[in-house]
Amino acid sequence: MKIAKKTLKLADAFQVRNAGSFRLKDFDSADIRGIHSKEKADELLQQSVAVLQDLQEKLYAQDQWALLLIFQAMDAAGKDSLIKHVMSGVNPQACEVSSFKQPSAEELDHDFLWRTTRRLPERGKIGIFNRSYYEEVLVVRVHQDYLAKQHLPPEVVTKKIWKERFKDIRNFEEYMTRNGVVIRKFFLHVSKEEQKRRFLARLDEPEKNWKFSDADVHERKYWDDYMNAYEDMIRHTSTPDAPWYVVPADHKWFTHIAVSSAIIQTLEDMDLQLPKVDKVRRKQLDAARQALQKSRD
Repeated sequence: MKIAKKTLKLADAFQVRNAGSFRLKDFDSADIRGIHSKEKADELLQQSVAVLQDLQEKLYAQDQWALLLIFQAMDAAGKDSLIKHVMSGVNPQACEVSSFKQPSAEELDHDFLWRTTRRLPERGKIGIFNRSYYEEVLVVRVHQDYLAKQHLPPEVVTKKIWKERFKDIRNFEEYMTRNGVVIRKFFLHVSKEEQKRRFLARLDEPEKNWKFSDADVHERKYWDDYMNAYEDMIRHTSTPDAPWYVVPADHKWFTHIAVSSAIIQTLEDMDLQLPKVDKVRRKQLDAARQALQKSRD
């Protein structure tokens, strides 16, 4: 199934290319790029799911590249819904979702990249991080008392720690890129007003009550601090090889097709091919065919 070039390039507008001059206010959380119909968006998403399924099969069969997708967002931005819908056609054997919440005691006794490094995807597979090591320059930066729980020597906790962590992350992602892991990072940009509406929906609709957490309301008090942290993070860690996409998230249906277009474009740029059968292997397959045809059962 083909996707129109216009749709395939949909995510281009949201890729951060000039990181040094990045400003979050330049990105509209309600942008829908002229796609005004949810029905049209659903149709495009179904096309994307079919194309993604084909590309993922080639990625798995070729067994050379790995793809790591990182999703960061404020609460209620729609990360879970996005992963569910966009990746619905992918073979579960070749895709793994890892969610990172409050670190355990064991994780706190290691460096800040340790727990996520253990979940990196194998060659031929897609790894999805629902939150990631970027929490270490977001929630830990907004709530700096969390640093005290990381058992760091006082000498290394300086005013430069955030810039140092940005540097560590860039170096890590550069290293992973040189080892065949393609990294794409998505900040689901939801407005404070839309987040409030979704929180109220979780309270008003009984079937959504389980999604609500008192901590979510508490974190809204730090909204501006989080936005400043996100802006600084993206400015310092969006690179040509591991770019950030600031995807509008006020309309989930648009978020889904924008992210799917970025994933498809990334996979197509890998020039994935199914393994070719050489002459030796062809003879082996022909012999196997003959043996099966001669068998009585």
